[in-house]
Amino acid sequence: MAETKKSGTPGTTPTTELHPGFSEPGAAATPWPTALETVRAAEIFWLSTVRADGRPHVTPLLSVWVDDAPHFTTGPGERKALNLATNPHCVLTTGTNALGHGLDITIEGPAERVTDDEALRRIAHAYLAKYGSDWAFTARDGMLHHEEGGEALAFRIAPTTAFGFAKGTYSQTRWRF
Repeated sequence: MAETKKSGTPGTTPTTELHPGFSEPGAAATPWPTALETVRAAEIFWLSTVRADGRPHVTPLLSVWVDDAPHFTTGPGERKALNLATNPHCVLTTGTNALGHGLDITIEGPAERVTDDEALRRIAHAYLAKYGSDWAFTARDGMLHHEEGGEALAFRIAPTTAFGFAKGTYSQTRWRF
């Protein structure tokens, strides 16, 4: 991959690289701000985790971008929470199912449980702002609470690598954090 840009503070603005072998001639790397806008606007994501026996698990969920990282919630006994307890590595994916246009994004990294009530309040606020009152949480005692849905664990994916797959003019961009 050919490096095209490195800027910003490490950990918040990744190195951007275009993969010429998976890009059309003349294609440009997708800038990170464009990818971030896509992630922030997306409503549905797919989380891939690994079961203790090595089998993959993929599930749709909602996600918000807070404090320079994607966050998601899950019930304490749900498969994704159980998987992350034994293997924190995961991939969060979003995009469009259209072939001729759009931008698909994958974000790789370990999922870390968020237990700080102040950080949980920021996450709860982001869910309310993005998804509306059906996703209103309160933060207390290291968890998120929904008046109808009980308790939820919150996770932050610490991005290590992300990929962008642009369609129309096909290109593959890699961002290293």
